[in-house]
Amino acid sequence: MKKALIAMTAAAAASAASGVASAQSTSNVTLYGIVDAGVEVISNVPGSGGAEGTAVRLNSGNLSGSRWGLRGTEDLGGGLKGIFVLESGFDVDTGTSGQGNRLFGRQAYVGLQGGWGAVTLGRQQNALYDLFGAFDPMGVGPRYSLNSVDSAFNGRADNAVKYTGKFGGLTATGFYSFGRDNTEIPGETKVGRNFGGGLSYAAGGFSVGAAYDQFQGGTVALQDRAAKRAAVGAAYAFGGAKVFAGYRWLRDDGVSSATAATTRSNVYWAGAQYRFTPAFQLTGAAYYNDTRNSDADPWMFVLSADYSLSKRTDVYLNVGYSKNKSGSALGLNGVGTVVAGENQTGATIGLRHRF
Repeated sequence: MKKALIAMTAAAAASAASGVASAQSTSNVTLYGIVDAGVEVISNVPGSGGAEGTAVRLNSGNLSGSRWGLRGTEDLGGGLKGIFVLESGFDVDTGTSGQGNRLFGRQAYVGLQGGWGAVTLGRQQNALYDLFGAFDPMGVGPRYSLNSVDSAFNGRADNAVKYTGKFGGLTATGFYSFGRDNTEIPGETKVGRNFGGGLSYAAGGFSVGAAYDQFQGGTVALQDRAAKRAAVGAAYAFGGAKVFAGYRWLRDDGVSSATAATTRSNVYWAGAQYRFTPAFQLTGAAYYNDTRNSDADPWMFVLSADYSLSKRTDVYLNVGYSKNKSGSALGLNGVGTVVAGENQTGATIGLRHRF
């Protein structure tokens, strides 16, 4: 009896080990990341006590946000996969975590993927972020880009359920967040609610896309106020050149505070890239923010030169100018990063490495 029991136990252990080995052989986990840092010289930077002046500083994340991450897939059979992403943003200049000091502030989700698309759960990018990197000449980078004009193009939401599908040249995405900034309040389902979606299509050198994003105020007092955005963009590549154009509509009913007024604005942008050699590319872009019922309508102009030292490492020079009027405060690093009403000139020389 003892011998039979031992034999059965050994067989069960061997079977379990075989199952684990089989599962491991169909799983894949990848470590990846980007490290981007540069030295910037920039004018009219606000300081403490009302001071202002030219700053010379080291910045993390110029063309791309610095990050490291883990992504994994497991083949579950029948065309179904389990997937996950854990992506951590950080500042190279200080070594600290980004996105409000979150460990995985860029993305953190788990889901299932099949021929029908993917459904994922966790902290995730909104539809503007998913689609509009393809329609901004500067790729919606952290600085000197469309993200400087409207940070919602780098938007993310906690507590989100998301669908993503790719069918040939068509990409579709939609998401719903129960609490955009971890603001879930029992019995108050509108507080911090965020939802949106979008479609893009690419064929040959032409691509076009549209997206919508809406979020409610983050307190009970503000939950009936909403910030609504809609955007369309297009790009066309021919030879060594690529041209871009886009438009974003905004209606913000004052989600930031009880005293905030409704804001309406339209953002327009256009630009072009040209690859002179396989290693060298030049990009130019212009952005205009038209605020309704106001003369505070700033412009931002950017010129970027990028040279690839290898497939993973490149050096770049970004030069920018923001023109403000009537108290607008659009800076090259975002709204409020320049003294209100003042123009700003800046330049960054940097190094980026992907792994």
